[in-house]
Amino acid sequence: MHPKALLDESARLIEQVFKFEHPADAVVARHFRENRSLGPRERATLSDTVYGILRERLKLEWLARSGSGSKWRRLAILAFPGERDFIKSALTEPEKTWLDHCDAVTDAELMAQHRHNLPDWLAAALREQVGDEFDALVASLNQPAPLDLRVNLLKAKREGALTSMKASGLVSAPTPYSPLGIRLQGKPSLAKVPAFVQGEVEVQDEGSQLLALLLDAKRGEMVVDFCAGAGGKTLAIGAAMRNSGRLYAFDTSGHRLDALKPRLARSGLSNVHPVAIAHERDDRIKRLAGKIDRVLVDAPCSGLGTLRRSPDLKWRQTPATVAVQAELQQAILHSAARLLKPGGRLVYATCSLLPQENEAVAEAFQQAHPDFEPLPAADLLAAAQVGDAAALCSGEQGQWLRLWPHRHATDGFFAAVWRKRP
Repeated sequence: MHPKALLDESARLIEQVFKFEHPADAVVARHFRENRSLGPRERATLSDTVYGILRERLKLEWLARSGSGSKWRRLAILAFPGERDFIKSALTEPEKTWLDHCDAVTDAELMAQHRHNLPDWLAAALREQVGDEFDALVASLNQPAPLDLRVNLLKAKREGALTSMKASGLVSAPTPYSPLGIRLQGKPSLAKVPAFVQGEVEVQDEGSQLLALLLDAKRGEMVVDFCAGAGGKTLAIGAAMRNSGRLYAFDTSGHRLDALKPRLARSGLSNVHPVAIAHERDDRIKRLAGKIDRVLVDAPCSGLGTLRRSPDLKWRQTPATVAVQAELQQAILHSAARLLKPGGRLVYATCSLLPQENEAVAEAFQQAHPDFEPLPAADLLAAAQVGDAAALCSGEQGQWLRLWPHRHATDGFFAAVWRKRP
């Protein structure tokens, strides 16, 4: 595609994304479905441009003010990936001069919000937690996430999977914390990689892998993944159970559960039972009350720990939406707790960086449920052979798992663990 046509296409897509009516990845996917003539290279360029703007929105909007013409075109020019000579071939002489001027602006000339590119409320909330590490956190959130894989122990071991990656021409290394993880260099397509096609590995962020290790599901148990989504953690739990027992994958979205089916087929698991529920009080949940050995609640949340992947979330979430999420999280956790039999384990997790969705929810649950005894996450991770487990946890005696992108190179995750008293 000619640079001018690609620039025009970028501007149209950016305008759609910036309505913020739907997640950016859904808007981009729809645009590609509606424009099937776009090749892989054009799609990659469009996607990189959109996500580049979402990551550095405040800075790029500030720079764009000095230009002329459509706002969306100006943003597309500023964020266009690759060599400048390519995009300059589609620009007028005044636009080339303007772009050179923008490229010459240094960080020292920017205001604080143009360097961190976060809404004020979120910048304040994060700075309060990490203090002097704030700049390092912001830098990590503005970098694309690496591609992590989890080895499916039903079909392979990590050493064998690493050998398979090398044979497929991929550069990979063991993840530092998860004993099941592999981190790939770059973002290669896995569609024709034998180890992936055969279900020996599955895409899953290292932080997400640790949640399944905290649950520590055993052979023959009754286990529930309460908010299963597309099932990354469900697959990890099923493999830990060695394909025995019964694993229920609950979710309020049948569409998300449908996305689990091809992954299940690859994995070789037959102990997983996807169940679409209406809400956290669904009758199908009530029938299992007091019968379940382990429950994972990876609760719906703001998702602000995943800004490396979904930078639009920082512009779509607000203090009001976070407060609504925290209420829902309490309701879901309370309902999930009723499933457990005495001695059973409950894990509450989010991919949020905010205390309102994390420690505050865990502490409120503990106050309301004295029949649940907290278990230190650090001890459980160490028992699961997780590297440097204490460094991944916060609170008294390593009570909570607390992952930060800038410290641990994972998505931001929180988890709390309890045992129902006998």
